[in-house]
Amino acid sequence: MRKFHLLSLAILATLTATPALAAKAPHMPIARFNDLAQPLPKPYDEAADAKATDAAVAAARARAKKAGKLLLVDLGGNWCLDCRILAGVMETAPLRQWVAARYEIVTVDVGRFNKNLQVPARYGITDRLEGVPALLIVNPRTGKLVNAGRVTALADARSMSPQGLADWLAQWPAK
Repeated sequence: MRKFHLLSLAILATLTATPALAAKAPHMPIARFNDLAQPLPKPYDEAADAKATDAAVAAARARAKKAGKLLLVDLGGNWCLDCRILAGVMETAPLRQWVAARYEIVTVDVGRFNKNLQVPARYGITDRLEGVPALLIVNPRTGKLVNAGRVTALADARSMSPQGLADWLAQWPAK
């Protein structure tokens, strides 16, 4: 019985310790998306071809590895309101500084789901994206996707709050 109790405590400690590895998101100074600076940003380079995009992702991964950060590949399009809302939230202080300290970010224009799809394919996503923004959070040392199965969780970003978006970004522990 004692061994069972100790084993249960060890399992419980492991399960509860995992979220503690993630950093707490800063308190967002805005409560509504209407409070974001207008016009909303258009973060995606619509003219970038596959070669330029691949080079940008590789450079961001190298910077992330060197700095000990996670790589965040933001797949989307300037036509997408949810993508632009996410970009606007990420530009607010203090989230901008908080994100910059934890992630190396690269934005990738996927057009209308018909451009630069070699990027998600590199991380095992070969089916059509279920929506954008799609965020690939990658361990730059291993090249492995940290948020597998949850890459399109923010595709309906407008249904969340600015704090909810910040908290979602905070759930991924540093590598």
